[in-house]
Amino acid sequence: MKLSTKQLTLCAVLTAMALALSYLENFFPLSLAIPIPGIKLGLANIVTLFALYALGAGQALLILVARCLLGAVFAGNVNALIFSLLGGVTAMLVMIGLSRLRGLSVYGVSVGGAAAHNCGQVAAAVLTLGNTAPLYYLPVLLGVSLFTGALTGLIAACLFRALGHTKLWEV
Repeated sequence: MKLSTKQLTLCAVLTAMALALSYLENFFPLSLAIPIPGIKLGLANIVTLFALYALGAGQALLILVARCLLGAVFAGNVNALIFSLLGGVTAMLVMIGLSRLRGLSVYGVSVGGAAAHNCGQVAAAVLTLGNTAPLYYLPVLLGVSLFTGALTGLIAACLFRALGHTKLWEV
């Protein structure tokens, strides 16, 4: 895949935005409202959704992988890389498939991606721990993904509406 300078620049900016949102998310005390360990809003998924619809699957996947790799390096937690990559790539593959279905809005794509992300992270936990105990946590995570996926879908839809009149879509 050969990228133009404009596309490469936009990918870099979106990667930086996704990293910033992922970092910013650590400052929201979500555990006070939902006392479940490991629950996050998934704000970086807003950028992933935008990239999928604005740039296409290939560039969105590049942005996602770059965010996962850089996030692990910046956080100094390379052990979390498997969780981030497995959750993120699983979510991206599901969102790519869902985005091609006619009649399914960005909300449905986002919820599907949030659920797939949780499935990917539980799979990473099963692989890392070597037992199936994390599977018992999956129903709780899937329930929460309805809320988090709908929220990120709403924000992405608002972003699409706000940027609808710009030439950004012609990258």
